Amino acid sequence: MSPSVSSSPPSLTAGALISDEQLAVKLSFVAGRTGLDRLVTHGRIQKSGLALTGHFHGVVPQRVQVLGETEISYLAKLHPDERAVALRGFFGLGLSLVVVTTVGHPPFSELVSEADLAGVVVVLSSERSSHTLAALHLLLDERLAPRTSIHGVLVDVFGLGVLLMGKSGIGKSECALELVMRGHRIVADDIVRCDWRPPGMVFGTPAELLRHHMEVRGLGVLNVKNLLGVTAVRGRKRIDLVVKMEEWSQEIAYDRMGLDDRVHEILGVSIREIVVPVRPGRSMATILEVAARNELIRNSGVHAARDFFSRLHRTLVDTSADTESDLLYPAGASKPKAMTEE
Repeated sequence: MSPSVSSSPPSLTAGALISDEQLAVKLSFVAGRTGLDRLVTHGRIQKSGLALTGHFHGVVPQRVQVLGETEISYLAKLHPDERAVALRGFFGLGLSLVVVTTVGHPPFSELVSEADLAGVVVVLSSERSSHTLAALHLLLDERLAPRTSIHGVLVDVFGLGVLLMGKSGIGKSECALELVMRGHRIVADDIVRCDWRPPGMVFGTPAELLRHHMEVRGLGVLNVKNLLGVTAVRGRKRIDLVVKMEEWSQEIAYDRMGLDDRVHEILGVSIREIVVPVRPGRSMATILEVAARNELIRNSGVHAARDFFSRLHRTLVDTSADTESDLLYPAGASKPKAMTEE
């Protein structure tokens, strides 16, 4: 089963955003009730003060628009008729949501009437612009993060998020169960929900109905939390390593040196991938534990395979030089002074 990506980009209605319990600031509804179903599809917030002067270039209607002290003070200096014209042009852009952050100052009557006329939701924040922007960005990063679902098993091994991939029946769940029995933690089995986070990380979570559950052939569906306790499960983990499990084949030249650098791309993020052949007699749990430890060492700047082959190359070069010298100057013959000094 190949990874499936959502067919439509994530979005959030204005009504859902302002009523979200995870939002760290309180937003009071002001106007534009007919626009509660308008979509916010952009994770970044926009302060478009120039739009109030009639310069609309660069305004993205699907971004949350913020009117702070600077914008409101500009509107306050305008004649009511001029203020109505400025706000009519601003709201006429088809905005999804406008947040006013002037604490303690009621909105202008022209702002309320023009927003209602255009069907643009306007809310008043309980905090200043800096706190409001931070809270909105935090929520939008969570709600509008790019997402996809992958068929695989995600395990926390020594603090490293290891995603096991491979065709159905290859033994991913059985391997994960063995890892859990050794003290590691299961995150998701069968379906891994992946979401992107800045500055370029992918986190995995279980499908809600499958949370804490594993399906093992011969045993059926198991609740790992009930069987082994809360320390055997984890709700979310960054994916640091992808392990592709394949059936052993003599026709495939597997990496035996550890010098290959393969990557697996998830939501535009390149994550290191290794291919591990599966056959009877191999302890996959042990191999994955070693793979996780080796990845942690690589992340600290130590690459065992490259260091080994670098030393091997230097040894071969030195040995080659010594052999050539011995051939030119047999035992008992004196070498040139310059060579002996070297």
